[in-house]
Amino acid sequence: MGAAVPTIRQLKYLIVLSETLNFRQASEKLFITQSTLSAGIKELERTLGAVLLERTKRSVRLTNIGKEVLERALSIASQADDLARITDRLKKPLSGTLKLGIIPTIAPFLLPMVIPALKSTYPELKLYLREDYSARLLEQIKSGMLDFAVIALPFETEDLIVNKLFKDEFWWVAKKGQQLSQLEEISIKDINLNELLLLEEGHCLRDHAIEACGPKTNNSIDQSFAATSLYTLLQMIDSGLGCTLLPEMVIKSGTLLGTELIARPFSNKPPFREIALVKRKTDNNKTDFELLSALIVSEKRQCSPTLGASRSKPIST
Repeated sequence: MGAAVPTIRQLKYLIVLSETLNFRQASEKLFITQSTLSAGIKELERTLGAVLLERTKRSVRLTNIGKEVLERALSIASQADDLARITDRLKKPLSGTLKLGIIPTIAPFLLPMVIPALKSTYPELKLYLREDYSARLLEQIKSGMLDFAVIALPFETEDLIVNKLFKDEFWWVAKKGQQLSQLEEISIKDINLNELLLLEEGHCLRDHAIEACGPKTNNSIDQSFAATSLYTLLQMIDSGLGCTLLPEMVIKSGTLLGTELIARPFSNKPPFREIALVKRKTDNNKTDFELLSALIVSEKRQCSPTLGASRSKPIST
């Protein structure tokens, strides 16, 4: 009789716990009780004959052996998930379960276009969505917790497969009455960087806006003001605290309606972010990846025929 081996469930317990290093938070993500999680981890340690975690009343951390086990657990769990999904999807494309990640500065504006089309075209698809920062989504792609993710480039994707979908141009946004609001188009060099307000660290939209304005931007902007969400950022701008850069996707969604904000496009080579779909190299589900990519592009094209390639008129609310 062979030696006992860990179960996939136990390995997934370890993976989620390694992300939070907190039993309460990990159990909530797994939809189990803390006692069930604790028992599962202890059983995993007994099976392997090794201590995987250092536990105190205030903290949890992986031991060196725990880190080695985690690295292999991520690979095993990912392959097990791929195996289950492949058997489902070989029957029909975009059927069964699909776990899709998407960043917060895309989700509210792209999903209303895409979800209805997915439901009508692929009724057997069970779509699970996770909204999070780009870095966290990519880690979950690598660990197998997500199948695909919609992110904005440029962003370091390492060895992931990337399908670039469309460009999303930036617009200058401020409260009515600002000097630049009298112009039909804005030049990057016209922006007063001391008045530029952005999202907090962690949002790739912040990095994209800084890159659009040039390398000196990060040293010029007021670091004491940073919004936690697009909604908060718009409130700050609507209060007259400064200006910002927002993607065309946000502008054209009607987000500025009911505010005192105006939006102006940029002249000559406008800055942009690029929306992309990413997946693991080891995920063999190329068919679903390509079908979802094509559907997103198609739905975006129907809402904006040139995908932001043409210059648009200034927007006032």
